[in-house]
Amino acid sequence: MSVIFTVALVVFLAIPEGVSTRDQGVNPRCLCITKEKKPIGRFIGTLEVTPANSHCEYMEIIATLKKDGQKVCLDPDAPWVKKVLEKKSAQQKNKP
Repeated sequence: MSVIFTVALVVFLAIPEGVSTRDQGVNPRCLCITKEKKPIGRFIGTLEVTPANSHCEYMEIIATLKKDGQKVCLDPDAPWVKKVLEKKSAQQKNKP
């Protein structure tokens, strides 16, 4: 093998094929296609709030249900969702 070919092969193998933003904890697009508008507050176990960013122009609120762990996107403009977020925020402020 020639030296030039060997160096080219090493450089080619050293350069990553592409950096996946998913591996870095960033999703390259919006996760929520449809959003739940009906009140399901009592079934929510946990909430994930993702602010708008360069990958998705909308704030996304993803609830994990207590019963089966299913993830449901919530409509951030729904009045009941705003109340749930306020309650969560108040609980986090009261934690030591």
